[in-house]
Amino acid sequence: METTSLGKSGSERSDKDGSSGSSFGAGAEERGTLEYFGWVYHLGVNPIGHEYCRLRFLFIRGKYVEMYKRNPHESPGIKPIRRGVVGSTLMVEELGRRKVNQGIACATAGEARKWMDAFDHAKQQAEYELSRRGSARNKLNMETEINLEGHRHRVRRYAHGLRNLIRIGQGPETLLRQSSDLGSSVRPDQYGERDSGDVVEAHEWKCVRTINGVRIFEDVADSKSGKGVLVKSVGVVDATADTVFEVILNVERHQRYEWDMLTGDLELIDSYDGHYDVVYGIFDPQYLTWWHSKRDFIFSRQWFHGQDGTYTILQLPTVHKKKPPRSGYRRTKINPSTWEVRSLNTPMDSNAPRCLVTQMLEIHSSHWLGWKKNHFSKFEKSVPYAILCQVAGIKEYIGANPAFKHESATTVVHSKMSDVSMSNGEYDDAEMKDEFYDAIADDSSSSEDEESSNGEHEKKEMKVKLKNVSWAITSLALNRTSALDANKELDPAVTPITINPVQFQGSLHRGKDDADANCWTSPSGMGFMIRGKTYLKDNTKVMGGDPLLKLIAVDWFKVDERIDNIALHPKCLVQSEVGKKIPFILVINLQVPAKPNYSLVLYYAADRPIKKGSLLARFVDGNDMFRDARFKLIPSIVEGYWMVKRAVGTKACLLGKAVTCKYFRQDNFMEIDVDIGSSSVARSVIGLVLGYVTSIVVDLAILIEAKEEAELPEYILGTVRLNTLRPDSAVHLEA
Repeated sequence: METTSLGKSGSERSDKDGSSGSSFGAGAEERGTLEYFGWVYHLGVNPIGHEYCRLRFLFIRGKYVEMYKRNPHESPGIKPIRRGVVGSTLMVEELGRRKVNQGIACATAGEARKWMDAFDHAKQQAEYELSRRGSARNKLNMETEINLEGHRHRVRRYAHGLRNLIRIGQGPETLLRQSSDLGSSVRPDQYGERDSGDVVEAHEWKCVRTINGVRIFEDVADSKSGKGVLVKSVGVVDATADTVFEVILNVERHQRYEWDMLTGDLELIDSYDGHYDVVYGIFDPQYLTWWHSKRDFIFSRQWFHGQDGTYTILQLPTVHKKKPPRSGYRRTKINPSTWEVRSLNTPMDSNAPRCLVTQMLEIHSSHWLGWKKNHFSKFEKSVPYAILCQVAGIKEYIGANPAFKHESATTVVHSKMSDVSMSNGEYDDAEMKDEFYDAIADDSSSSEDEESSNGEHEKKEMKVKLKNVSWAITSLALNRTSALDANKELDPAVTPITINPVQFQGSLHRGKDDADANCWTSPSGMGFMIRGKTYLKDNTKVMGGDPLLKLIAVDWFKVDERIDNIALHPKCLVQSEVGKKIPFILVINLQVPAKPNYSLVLYYAADRPIKKGSLLARFVDGNDMFRDARFKLIPSIVEGYWMVKRAVGTKACLLGKAVTCKYFRQDNFMEIDVDIGSSSVARSVIGLVLGYVTSIVVDLAILIEAKEEAELPEYILGTVRLNTLRPDSAVHLEA
């Protein structure tokens, strides 16, 4: 079975007697804790080595997890077949659309993302309890960690106190059939943001034609280069992003005949790592040209599911040994193209899901210019035109099939955090306030507990809704900038020292100007959009200002194996005499998986000590849970192949939620080791970037996410511009 799967790593112990304390008591501390439940596929291997795939009902409350054969709400008193707790060391990874034999599998990537959120919340609850009291660690050790991969042991205790708060998916009757009736409680992911991007747009898109309700755009900013024209078709589809994503990737012939006039006959010939596959197709060009010889093509598809719920699909022509040139067919190269599917906010009184579907491709300008002036031209008989029409095809196909637009009334998404968790400012994740803002269920689908909530809580939910519909006016703030108040984060009582970059020499040299290659510079923050002073009220973002910390050096290392705590290496500038005199140094170690492995090490210096009680102090001296929830990076490909730009994107990313980050605090520095290889999606993206790294210019902004009003406006911690790096210039570093 090929599904979107979840992989799990970390220490695991099986529950042998069910006496681990995993039953859901109704103590005051846990009252109101987030709860999740729904149907999943449970994959595994039994004691005699036979693989199995079974439908199971999974229930998560706080840090406790239980698995049932049937829905416990419909079968009171049923025993869980597995139970345990989520430990603070749990790691969950989305494996994508691949065949696996252990773990949890879901019907759609959207459901997989929701379950990842559920396990992450359970992990946060475990970490929170460990931080609140010393005895909690011993208590956790006495409890049994959930084991979803090994053979289950018998359990003897009954579960009780199950409440209807968050349901994911629609049950076995939907999972077992190949249906378009997918769960569609549209909501933003708690780790992403809902606007179009966090980088000032470099393209200048102009609408040149509207066809069947789909707008056709041309990038006029780069139209004079003569290298081709970058165009895109954009349409609003009345379905969830999950649904459209599944339709695009589905190679079933009869379904594609309904909307795809070009790539209707597809065959999946290979698949890799759950986020990449290769397809072979044939088409009869008689509808496009008078030349009647049949044609075939091969292209790869690579897809990513962003933290904000946006799907990106890259399609590139390729070759494959399983499909050599075929007699009677002319091998054709399909234009490189990308899909982007992004959920749209819907009116508060509407349950109808909607998403924005964009397809972008680069074409030769010969027929394009004539088509813009004259609707009837040879361009309409070309492959690029057929690709541009795919968005319109999907829009009409889904519009003609009500099942795609149906939002099941059984899908309930509600959240309620415990009072204990919300009372501590360090864990008061303000993003939780709008985590499910556009998925709040109707009164008819609310549980009895929700119906009995007081008016003040209902008022709070209404505020959350109103706050998030203001995304449409964020463009008004484009000309506003965030003014940096260094005294807010650095000690104002200490006289700043003078930091001379000449004193610091990294293995990658500093660029003299924009024409310099294989170098780094430190741009201003004007090219990045960050949260403004009133963000919690109106979602307004402003352009970033000057960074708080000064980038003093960059190391570009080649390593045999991934190296952590690189600041302790004798050759690291932090260990130099001049480095020890800096009040504070932030070391960012970006660990790049490749053959060989690389480490890009950024050194940011402060001219004064960190102010006690500031957001930066809480981050530097806080715990890993707080750091993971706040450490944010904004990428931007300034120059380079447009497909790489689409793959990297322009959205802010909470690195601690996307990949494994390790934090090391000592003396006058803090190091963050970012293991890019810990995520299959990140590995896939970085692999694409490395293929073009010698011809691209990359800007990165690092910041601490502001989630409380007192922390706003955000400020940029540091920036770096990497100009056409050469992998062969990396200096070998021995551990």
